[in-house]
Amino acid sequence: MTRILPFGSWDSPLSAAEVTAATPRIEGARFVGEEIWWGEGVPTEGGRTTVRRRDADGAVSVVLPLPWSARSRVHEYGGAAWTTTDDGILLFVEKSDQCVWALVPGQEPRRLTPPDQGMRFGGLTWQDGQLLAIREIHAGSPVPQRSIVRIALDGSGVTPLVADSDFLAHPSLSPSGRRLAWIAWNHPDMPWDRAELRVGRLEDGIVVEWTTVAGGSSSPLQPVWMDEDDLLYADDTSGRWNLWRRHLSAALEAHPVAPADADTGGPLWVLGSRWFARLDDGRVVAVRTNGDDELTLIDSDGSAAAFGAPLSSEVLIEDVRGNRVLVSGAGPNSPAGLWVVDADRLEESVLVRGGSVPWGPEWMPQPRPATFEGPGGPVHAFDYPPTHPDTDGPDGEQPPYLLYVHGGPTTHRGGAASGRIAYFTSRGIGVLDVNYGGSSGYGRAYRERLRGQWGVVDVEDVAAAATGLANSGGADPARITIAGGSAGGWTVLAALVQTDVFAAGISRYGVGDARALAVDTHDFEARYLDGLIGPLPDAEQLYLERSPLSHPDRFRVPLLLLQGAEDPVVPPAQSEAIRDALAARGIPHAYVVYEGEGHGFRRADNVVNALETELAFLGAVFGFDTPGVPPLELSRGS
Repeated sequence: MTRILPFGSWDSPLSAAEVTAATPRIEGARFVGEEIWWGEGVPTEGGRTTVRRRDADGAVSVVLPLPWSARSRVHEYGGAAWTTTDDGILLFVEKSDQCVWALVPGQEPRRLTPPDQGMRFGGLTWQDGQLLAIREIHAGSPVPQRSIVRIALDGSGVTPLVADSDFLAHPSLSPSGRRLAWIAWNHPDMPWDRAELRVGRLEDGIVVEWTTVAGGSSSPLQPVWMDEDDLLYADDTSGRWNLWRRHLSAALEAHPVAPADADTGGPLWVLGSRWFARLDDGRVVAVRTNGDDELTLIDSDGSAAAFGAPLSSEVLIEDVRGNRVLVSGAGPNSPAGLWVVDADRLEESVLVRGGSVPWGPEWMPQPRPATFEGPGGPVHAFDYPPTHPDTDGPDGEQPPYLLYVHGGPTTHRGGAASGRIAYFTSRGIGVLDVNYGGSSGYGRAYRERLRGQWGVVDVEDVAAAATGLANSGGADPARITIAGGSAGGWTVLAALVQTDVFAAGISRYGVGDARALAVDTHDFEARYLDGLIGPLPDAEQLYLERSPLSHPDRFRVPLLLLQGAEDPVVPPAQSEAIRDALAARGIPHAYVVYEGEGHGFRRADNVVNALETELAFLGAVFGFDTPGVPPLELSRGS
């Protein structure tokens, strides 16, 4: 018999602690002999990143023990902080000193690069018996010096191979070792705006001359050598990131490879991200994204077939071995995890880590693609309605909803199972995950709708999505809360001061002052706002007009602020200024700051507390009980 209970107060078996434990953060994966190695965040160990391995019998053990943590700070967001040699030596960037270390399992790590507080490494890749990396030197100048380097495994030194640009990524050695391909870009561009694919000639292991073979007005990604004269890479010259094969002859001929109205590629926020790979027999496995992700096998004749892997969101190719492919991601029935798929048996996949939940599929909402009409065109989203196997809400009552705004803002969300989303939907609170204009995954034109319009298009689109959902009868228009982090937090705050659509807001380390962000943020994003708003000082008036903190008198509804105490991207001062503005006007609010956290929360106790606090905040605002979660007292003054 179905019970009838008020939305928001349904009993749920999903605790915040279980949700945190059931959603592993995969940080790269590799085939090592007959074993599979992967990086994984461990919230219960201070959020450190360990490396684990599974042997041929399925036994799992830890390779990188406490207190070591593989985490890079190149570009602040890091990426590819570990790799391995062919014979199983772990090579990793240690979080505490940003040096590269080598670890033979069972032995003590040894340092390969000199300790230097101004030096960082990331983007580690093992190729042809060589360890390549991106090195970043902070020597007091506004723009750190970056170069592609080779690191000797005997600890004898670091050799720069090439520099010549503000940013570098995806170094790739040709089969003979005589050429190096890589991606480069310069301020004020971001890599998804404009970048270059360069190829250089190596002499004595150093690039002596190079040429640009693609890009300049487009955004090439991830060069992969098919043979000594052919490069496979992604580029969005057609408006979509598609695969191209370029012959490095005098004519530099380029040919499309299985073109599709979908993206094989994405924003290069972290180093080492891979969206396709070449199999040993020359076939290519690729991720294609058009809202959802799809894993695709491309044959030598250009024909393409979809894998049967249960994945649709945040899918990345981690490694290939023979016809086996290591893939991370999530799907409609599978939360985040790591799988092995076989190119010769497309319908089969083997789960390595994650990808399942302890509470049963009946608690997981099925994502429903949704499109709403906004002032600038269609707005894409995924709707997750309240889902409970034996409870429903009262007849004639529409549920409260959380409208999620992703960060970036140039990222995107696919439709996939999520313990975090189910934490709310199992309690009778719907979730609408919005890919507003500016999001990737729908082509360059959709991505560029936000160019010069941050704080305008994103706000219009989330408001249109919320209004469209309410008008369809899917949500209670008086109980829609907007929630987001970082750039998503900016949209939360901007929507609250510019519209009257939302009844409450949740901002995780959100940007309140665009001018302060432009001045205070790290180098990778130091000129990002040039494209999102405009270059300073000419556009200063726009920064002031669009910044939520310029309009404290417009805050009207309750707001929850969650902040990391050590955030280098959005410092606590911004959240504190918003808190003070709310207190000055007597608006109900709560401000929670987490010690030891940066831009995003990694420690288990903090992740759990943040999730419970969000639920308690909704209960306090909308007047429903939150079984198992203590109530939250909102402040009205200073």
